[in-house]
Amino acid sequence: MTKLRLVTLTTMTMIAFAGNSLFCRMALKETAIDAATFTSVRLLSAAVMLWLLMSLQRKAPLAHGSWRSATALFIYAVSLSFAYRSIDTGAGALMLFGAVQATMLIAGFIAGERMTRIQAVGFVSAMIGLVILVSPSVEAPSVLDSILMLGSGVAWGVYSMFGRGQPHPAAATAGNFLRAAPMTVALSLIALPWLRLDMQGVLYAVLSGAVTSALGYVLWYRVLQHMRAMTASTVQLSAPVIAAIAGILLLDEAVTRDLLVSSVLILGGILLVLRFGKR
Repeated sequence: MTKLRLVTLTTMTMIAFAGNSLFCRMALKETAIDAATFTSVRLLSAAVMLWLLMSLQRKAPLAHGSWRSATALFIYAVSLSFAYRSIDTGAGALMLFGAVQATMLIAGFIAGERMTRIQAVGFVSAMIGLVILVSPSVEAPSVLDSILMLGSGVAWGVYSMFGRGQPHPAAATAGNFLRAAPMTVALSLIALPWLRLDMQGVLYAVLSGAVTSALGYVLWYRVLQHMRAMTASTVQLSAPVIAAIAGILLLDEAVTRDLLVSSVLILGGILLVLRFGKR
């Protein structure tokens, strides 16, 4: 894969990741849908979309993917939905991908990966940006929602690590979502007493599932094959910046000096990690 193609696909993937945070926050802030229903509709919509794509390619998705990946995917999606009941789009995405980064960096370090000195400077810059944006100057979310968001990030980091080396990224993603489908049906049955349907919320869930999740995660598994774990973890910190900007434009969330400073530090740090990586 050429460098330009990799950058293009990675950018599209990060936009999709930001879209997931935005759709989730829009649904739970502006509509009456409950978190469990949003999660179920999202995962089932993604499973249907991927099953259709695999059917057109005459592939058997359940021959790919794994139950461990499906479980990590389910934990990520459920935790994300419940956490976004009170956390702003940008701050939530930063907490999410901060946990993702820590998880993947630890895994990469254990696997023997190391950063160059300039990459280390970029990583520190990105982490400082993350700390600034979730500092006490912003409205602090509840402890429970913070734990859920961080747990969601760890689960996504694990899911990403399981995806490295997949020979068939699209089929593996489809297999994972199809395996997660019965888990989300069980969740819906458990949460039935708290069911709250809302057509606009369902629409956001379908868009999150069929578009930004199904297609975005296929792209992610594909670009992962061309990245080291440490690089992949740092690149994902661009998604919170995109999500924060979208939250400002679409949800009237506040523009702050901290957001601007952290965005520069995070994106600048990512640039250093990508530009000066070991070949």
